[in-house]
Amino acid sequence: MGDFPASLSSGATSTTVLAIVGDEQSESALRSSLRDFTDSLRVRRGTINMAISVLEKEAVDGVLIVDVSGSSEPMRDLDNLARVCRPNLRVLVVGDNTDISFYRALVNDLGVAEYLPKPLTRGSVTRLFGPHIVGSASFTAPSRGGRAILFCGARGGVGATTLAVNVASHLATLAHTHVALLDLHMQAGAVALLMGTKPSPGLRTALEAPGRADGLFLDRVSAVVDDRLRVIAAEEPFDVTVELNETAVVRVVDLLRQRSNFVIIDMPTPPPPEMRALLAEANLTVLVCGPDLVSVRNTLAMRTLISSVAGKDNSFTVINRAGMPGGLEMALLTKGLAAAPDVVIPELGKQILNAEQLGVPAVRECEPLRRALAPLVQEISGVEQKSSSGSWLERMFRK
Repeated sequence: MGDFPASLSSGATSTTVLAIVGDEQSESALRSSLRDFTDSLRVRRGTINMAISVLEKEAVDGVLIVDVSGSSEPMRDLDNLARVCRPNLRVLVVGDNTDISFYRALVNDLGVAEYLPKPLTRGSVTRLFGPHIVGSASFTAPSRGGRAILFCGARGGVGATTLAVNVASHLATLAHTHVALLDLHMQAGAVALLMGTKPSPGLRTALEAPGRADGLFLDRVSAVVDDRLRVIAAEEPFDVTVELNETAVVRVVDLLRQRSNFVIIDMPTPPPPEMRALLAEANLTVLVCGPDLVSVRNTLAMRTLISSVAGKDNSFTVINRAGMPGGLEMALLTKGLAAAPDVVIPELGKQILNAEQLGVPAVRECEPLRRALAPLVQEISGVEQKSSSGSWLERMFRK
């Protein structure tokens, strides 16, 4: 049986990457994630047999990403692929097999550099494939602990808080995982209201003084919604000046990450200087854009800010209330954003408003919202709605 060459650690950022995958979602995840790691990326739709044909005709160096989904004999096909690989080619594989023995056979027997089961998300691609592209020596791994997800509205009223609340509730229910929902709108936040809980005055103290926050303190200022979801929010008077401290803000989020699988953060737009470090700390920033020109303009400005602070654009754009009366058509929104949005949430009118008035996440009763949120929840968690707990390998990759 042929073996693939061992992975290299060149640390180069101009590594040539050729990806041949069989579905649109994987193609989109690879394009969105890997463009920050290399300026030489080609993504094509096809099978492993196409990859073999390509390598037979052209010399491919750098990194090859190949899809074995649908192959009746993936080991045989990968063995055939290995025979046409150049010595300096690193091979990364994606597929639909989540059995640990399959993973071990690829890595230990065939010499594949890494294997990633579907569905691919930006986070999983960045975490597992990124080091093989830039070289492990130059790759900075994300902070340990739970995943931090920022929600930023392009302007007031576009529904960023509503989506943050519903995604947090959906994650706690769907992924059966522990979620902390943090509201950083200190004086006009709505997270607690929408969740039917009461805010705590202690959050302001934790965000102003780095030495005041610890795990026990955060437990005291948290409102427990259920055994998997808690809310951390404040409701400061409008005549009070909140003097945030950047170190304290980052520390609060880090403490929550140590105690939760996901930290969903509702953050003001534009974020004050003391909060901007979170743009670099976050695993993903969800930009919520309404179907209007002001939202489009501000979304572009936020992308620029994220790139300047984080060194890359790790944003995920959501059009909310699409189709609302007077809103822009999707073609105009796509043109204005210079790319199609990642997720589109339709105008749901009274279904959302009634839930908000009751302090209950609409996703619990509104099936159209659940369907619309599914791609966003999957991007954050790496868990498909139809899947259950999954195999050991699947859970390991999606921690």
